[in-house]
Formats: sequence, structure tokens, C-alpha cells
Amino acid sequence: MNAPNPVDLLFADVDKLSPGDDSLTLHVLRSLPQHRFEVVVDAGCGAGRQTMVLASELGTLIQAVDSYQPFLNRLKRRAKEKGLAHLVRTHCMDMKDIPAVFPKIDLLWAEGAAYNIGFANALGTWAKAIRPDSFAVVSELCWLREQIPDAVTEFFRAGYPDMQSVPQNIAVAEEAGYKIFNTYTLPKDAWVEDYYDVLEPRAKLLANHSDAAVREFAVETLREIETFKMSEDSYGYVFYILQRK
Repeated sequence: MNAPNPVDLLFADVDKLSPGDDSLTLHVLRSLPQHRFEVVVDAGCGAGRQTMVLASELGTLIQAVDSYQPFLNRLKRRAKEKGLAHLVRTHCMDMKDIPAVFPKIDLLWAEGAAYNIGFANALGTWAKAIRPDSFAVVSELCWLREQIPDAVTEFFRAGYPDMQSVPQNIAVAEEAGYKIFNTYTLPKDAWVEDYYDVLEPRAKLLANHSDAAVREFAVETLREIETFKMSEDSYGYVFYILQRK
């Protein structure tokens, strides 16, 4: 008998796999200059919430990349339901391999996913494939203030020790070969609505699951949510809207 997958249990039928929402994705997308994006890659697309927005707004084929096939299967079902199947092509692969498969990209989009291979590593890797003057739009978890509650610092020392401030990430992007077109910080509502308000009750139930790995994943999710509640706006997700030099 196979052990239950904690990710599948917690995120079953959840569209949002990280903070954000359709209106924010659309707002950032529409802030880009009018441009014909022929090759569009959604890196770390997950279940494809933002993929649908990109496909619907741009009306061009979106290459949706993720390393977890169950999420891609869900994306394909949702695209078919919404009449967008012809505009979404899924690829089960590592984000670091994107340049080998898509060597000339007009728009690379990555919401809440770059950290999986490291923000600096992701930008440097993807820069090889992004055409000059074309765009990368990447959201990343960042420190927003110098004064950070001790409990928050402690949580991220274990959970994401490489997290940087916005100025530090801008410097990283410039070093990787991008110009900073704009930045946009997600509001707190984007963390709560259809994300933490869905995950919190699920995690509380799963904290009593018979499988130890599921319990551990649920408890860690609850710790993450409690950390957010006490964060005093010390961290958040920031969209970096980057233009390749």
C-alpha cells in the first residue's frame, strides 16, 4: 500500500498553490509594454491558476513547466473545461532545464516558484534563453522591513534561510543581466483569500492524520500561517518585472 502524499492531500483541488490571484496576475501582465509574445513559458506553473490568465489574455500558446505531474494533469483538465486547451501545453521537467528546451523566450513567467532552484540561480539560468529586450516576470518571497519579529526570523532561518530584501534581489537581477522595469508587492489579501483560509482548516484536520509525514507537513503549514499572522508586514511576495539587457 502506497503512503499518502501530503501535498496531494493538502492541495487537493486547490487552484492557488502560493499567494496571488487572477486580478493581480492580470494587472502585472497588462503593465508590460504592448508586445507580441510568441514564446511564453510559465515556469513552475503548478496547477496553472496564472497559466489560465496568461492564455486567456495573450491568446497565444503557453508552455507550462512543472516537475510534478499531478499538478500538470489538473492544469490540463482545467484548461479543457475553460476552452483553453489549445493554448496550453504542459511539460513535466525541471525549471533549470528550460533554456535547453526553449532557447528563445519572449516572456518567462514564474509566480512563487523560482525559490525551488534559488532566485539568483533561476534568473541566471533563464537569462540564457530570454531574448534581448524581452521579459521575465518573477515573484519572490522577500524581506520588506529591517525590523523583523524574532519568531519570524527563527521560522525562516530554517524554512528559507536565503531570503533577501528587495534591494538585494534587484542587485541580483541586474547582475544576472536584467533591467528593472518595475516591482509590485502583493497585498495581504492575496495570501489569505482562497489560500491560507483554505489551507488552515485542512491542515488542522490533517494534523491528526495516521501518517507521520502527513502530520508533519500539516503542522509545518500551520506554523507558516501563524508566522504570517505575527509577521507585522516584515515579509511578502514581490513581483520583479525584468527586461533582458
